[in-house]
Amino acid sequence: MAVKVTQEECIGCSVCVSTCPFGAIVMEDGKALITDACTACGACLDVCPVGAIHREVEEKNVAMNKDEFKGVWVYIEQVDGQARNVGYELLNEARKLADAMGQEVAAVLIGGNVAGLTKEVFARGADKVYLVEGKEFAHYSTDAYTITLTDLIHTYKPAVILMGATNDGRDLGPRVACRVGTGLTADCTNLGIDEASGLVAWTRPAFGGNIMATILCPDHRPQMGTIRPNVFKRAEPDYSRLGEIIKVASKVKDTDIRTKLLDIIRVGTESANLEEAEIIVSGGRGMTKPESFALIEELAHVLGGAVGASRAVVDAGWKPALHQVGQTGKTVGPKVYFACGISGAIQHVAGMSSSDIVIAINKDPEAPIFKIANYGIVGDVMEVIPALIDEIKKSKAAG
Repeated sequence: MAVKVTQEECIGCSVCVSTCPFGAIVMEDGKALITDACTACGACLDVCPVGAIHREVEEKNVAMNKDEFKGVWVYIEQVDGQARNVGYELLNEARKLADAMGQEVAAVLIGGNVAGLTKEVFARGADKVYLVEGKEFAHYSTDAYTITLTDLIHTYKPAVILMGATNDGRDLGPRVACRVGTGLTADCTNLGIDEASGLVAWTRPAFGGNIMATILCPDHRPQMGTIRPNVFKRAEPDYSRLGEIIKVASKVKDTDIRTKLLDIIRVGTESANLEEAEIIVSGGRGMTKPESFALIEELAHVLGGAVGASRAVVDAGWKPALHQVGQTGKTVGPKVYFACGISGAIQHVAGMSSSDIVIAINKDPEAPIFKIANYGIVGDVMEVIPALIDEIKKSKAAG
């Protein structure tokens, strides 16, 4: 998008010349002329008294043969050679999309030494694996992974790509989408097939979570989106499944990587690892004060679980944002979820409704959380939680 001067409208007042912070506007034959030094900052747009300066959208040929793009891909994110759960969750959903579209499911594995993951990837639903290995992929690198995934897309032309809405996925997805000239729907909470067009229907929260928007990508390929972890369930693995492994040589050169990994500093504790936790104990405003969260942390500790929190707790500064569960926090799907002093606002429920078992503790018998809870305890959390902790400790001591 460039800044241009309509010569017929320019009156030669030269106001724009002194306004430009980069000296990119000169007067020529009594008219303003924008030179190659222009950065399109737009500082000159509002100062022109006759509106002769405007932004010009460059026309690009975006026509493509969409029939060339086939298959549903899942990017399998891994850390230290171990696949993150979100990749397996997305393989299950990709299988449904691919079956509806009459296409195959392929997984993309990029890493230092990740060939050992292919068996599990096939068992979880992939028909094919694109495998790229090299020392440059031992740790996630924006440059190396972007170059590699972009090259795979240009070469093999997938119709759909699913990625986890993790820290790495949110970094990689938009960069790749920009390079291949397509759009990306971020932070999706649901997927489907639009009946009228046959396109993937990407659903995500919008306007601060007040509405759910369904987005289509009709003109560009691949259709791309990042999906929150724990939105979908993993399929049971079928280790009799086999597939095709396509080994792709890395095209990344040392000079392509603009950053250097100096050290890895692991912060936080297991109690904050919500996405991978099988048991989560969350506290809400009903805990009354930040000091009361010691009970939440102790209950989580004796259960071997993670600590969660509602948005109200995070906004109040009682717990850091990495503990927040909900539509504007983390989406979780543990085997057991304790909701302690949490009323059950729809924004919070959206982040934990896929939990296998929900146990709610609240002194208000009409609290909305009880409508989705498998088990409910009506009582003061300050009395119920200590009693639970004592019983769990007694049970452990008894063997």
